[in-house]
Formats: sequence, C-alpha cells, structure tokens
Amino acid sequence: MPAVDAAQLAGLADVADVADVADVADVATLARRARVAARELAVLPADRKRAALEAVADALVRSAAEIVAANDADTRRARDKGTNASLVDRLTLDESRVRAVADGVRQVAALDDPVGEVVRDITRADGLRIVQRRVPFGVVGIVYEARPNVTVDAAALCFKSGNAVLLRGSSSAETTNRALVDVMRDAIASVGLHPDAVQLVPASDRATVKDLLHARGLVDLVIPRGGADLIRLVVDEATVPVIETGVGNCHVYVDADADPQQALEIVRNAKTSRPSVCNAAETVLVHRALATDFLPRMVADLHEAGVTVHGDDTVAAAAPGVVAASDDDWATEYLSLDVAVRVVDSMDDAVDHIRTWGTGHTEAIVTRSAETAAAFVGAVDAACVAVNASTRFTDGEQFGFGAEIGISTQKSHARGPMGLTELTSTSYVVTGDGHIRT
Repeated sequence: MPAVDAAQLAGLADVADVADVADVADVATLARRARVAARELAVLPADRKRAALEAVADALVRSAAEIVAANDADTRRARDKGTNASLVDRLTLDESRVRAVADGVRQVAALDDPVGEVVRDITRADGLRIVQRRVPFGVVGIVYEARPNVTVDAAALCFKSGNAVLLRGSSSAETTNRALVDVMRDAIASVGLHPDAVQLVPASDRATVKDLLHARGLVDLVIPRGGADLIRLVVDEATVPVIETGVGNCHVYVDADADPQQALEIVRNAKTSRPSVCNAAETVLVHRALATDFLPRMVADLHEAGVTVHGDDTVAAAAPGVVAASDDDWATEYLSLDVAVRVVDSMDDAVDHIRTWGTGHTEAIVTRSAETAAAFVGAVDAACVAVNASTRFTDGEQFGFGAEIGISTQKSHARGPMGLTELTSTSYVVTGDGHIRT
C-alpha cells in the first residue's frame, strides 16, 4: 500500500494524522462490538428499524438544548483558532438545525427497507431455485470532516440498511458528535436494540483514522466524506474496501443550440446556489457560436452574482473583469464563488475538455438539439449527466433517496448519490429438493 505523503496530510491535521504507532485495540474493540450489533441488525424486521429511527428523531428534538450547548463549545474553540466564518457555519448547530436533522431521520425511517429485496429470481428446469437478495455489508466506517449533521445522516442510513456504523468525525466537532451519538445510542437502547449499532471513534487520537482504515476483517467497508485531501488519504491508505466519494469538478457545456435565457439561469444556479458543495459547477464551456452575444451576458450575470470569472483569451476579450485562466483553473474544484470559463469549437471539444479535467461527478449540457444532447450523454463519463438542468440536482434527496451517504464517483456497484440501496450488497439463496450436481 503506498505511503501517505506530506501533501496529502496538508490541511488534514483536524481530521487525521497517520501515525507510526497506532492504538489498534481501541478501534478493534469498537469494531468487534459493532459486529455483534450488526448480526442483530441484519435480521431485524423493517418495522423495528423504523421504530428505532423514530425514537432517535424524537430524542434529538428533546435533547436539542443539550446538543446546541455541546456545539457551542466546538464553535467557540473554532473561532478562537481563527477558523473562517464559512467553516464555522458548517460546524454550527442551532435548535432549528437540530430539528431539521431529526426530520431527516424521519424521512429515512419512512423509506422502503432494501434488506431482503429480491434482485433476481430464477427457477431452473430441474426445479432448483436461485434467488439473489439484498443484504447489509455488516460494519461500515465513515470518515468525515466538520459537519455534525453527517453524524446523524450516516448513522440513520446505515441503521436502516442493516449496517452497524463506526463514525470517525473531526476533532473540531468531537463534543457535538459525542452528544449526538450519546442521544442516538440511548434512543436505540430504549426500544430494546443493541446501542453498539452506532459508535463514535475518538477523534482526539489522530491514529484512530489509520486504525479504522486497516481494520480489515472487522470493518467491511469505509466511506470517506469530505474534501479531496481526505478522500485521497483514505483511498491511498485503506486496506479495508473503500467506496470513493465525490470530488466534484463539474462542468456546464452551453451548446450552439442552447436557449440563451435558460442557459443563463442554469449556469447561475449551478455556480451560485451553494458554491461550497461537490455538485456546484466549477467550469462553464461555451460554444464559439455564442461568444459574441451570449458570452458577455453570461460573464456579466456571474459578476453580478459575486462570482470571479477565470477565463481563456476569448473570454477575456469578450468581457471586462476576467482573470486569466491556466491549467490549474481547469483542474480546480473551487468550492467558492469562482468559476473557470472556456470557449470551445464543438461539442466534441467540450467532451475532450471534460474527459481531461473532470472528476466523473456531474456534467451538464444546455441545448435544444435532442441529437446533440444524446451524443453528449453517450460521450461523457460521469456518475450523473444533466440535460438542460443544473448540476445541483445530483443529490440523494433530490433523487428521492432521502438522505445520502455521499456521491460515489467510482465505478463499482455504487455510482452517483448513495442512498439505502447502495449501502447493501447481495447474497444468493439456492433452494433445492435433494438436488446434486452431476
């Protein structure tokens, strides 16, 4: 397994530090307890899982004041350290946000249970029956950054899909995460179920990340949720199987046949509605046929929304106030009010750019040509492709999955928004009547 270099660890001190000496026993003990709970969860009827999650939601609302008090300690510490305001906001929970988190748990509780769903049912000519059905993974580890709502979202999704979960958040949110996990564990225990279905891996010891990533045989799957450095760290270091989630260098291609007003609205929404998330657009590609009329309008519209435009020479010549773009801009997931803009000669040129610089998250085309749209959909290689729609729709809730565990950009069984179904594997049940193979 390749070593983790200094660049990968830069900026991750809050989340992880791969130490030479790891206290493996602590994480191993948590994982063994999780495996016991996972055996109970794997066969738990859907109505009991639903009742447990409803109890969790009710307990979160009842405990909102205590959770907010714990969160105040984390946010005060973050401000004292000089953490920027946007990161402090991501860390912050007030009582309305706690209620929103609880509502998310109720949404997950109400979703159909994927465990036991029949994927394939075959009866052979000799009467042997082969049924493929959904089963939980078992024990899932989640490694994530300073968003305490993830603590609850991940726990609810894993519990509903029959998985025990080990939650390893960042030290900056540890007081809040501990309060949330304590509330959830008490609620689960109150309905007679094993509280070790939800456990918090200590963040005060940075070596616990490595322990979790190396707990092969005890942990069945690890999912990172955070920035590019965290995801790279987990993918490079883990011996446990990993589902790689979402760095989003997303593109919008405005075709020669685009409706100009529709294109303006889609580009603005994709970039500005929430610039700090992985499904925000980071690059806009504009067909050269639109360089004279549409391009200056688009740049002006983005400037009006507070966006800094990094453009190629044609973009800079078409509109004032454009910052010269370089290859670094084409490769960057800004997660801010910045966007790279490039003029291309054709849809094929747009696809070539996307294949060179994209991360396989979400790519969009704006066009009135059904033929061009179909060609674009077939040519780009991404988890999600949007036609005449904002990249911001790549989201589990928007897709009707309820809360999501993340956006998978790899090509294993889970690709795109990961809801309950993506948190299951499958097993085959072969039923005969004395059948033997000859």
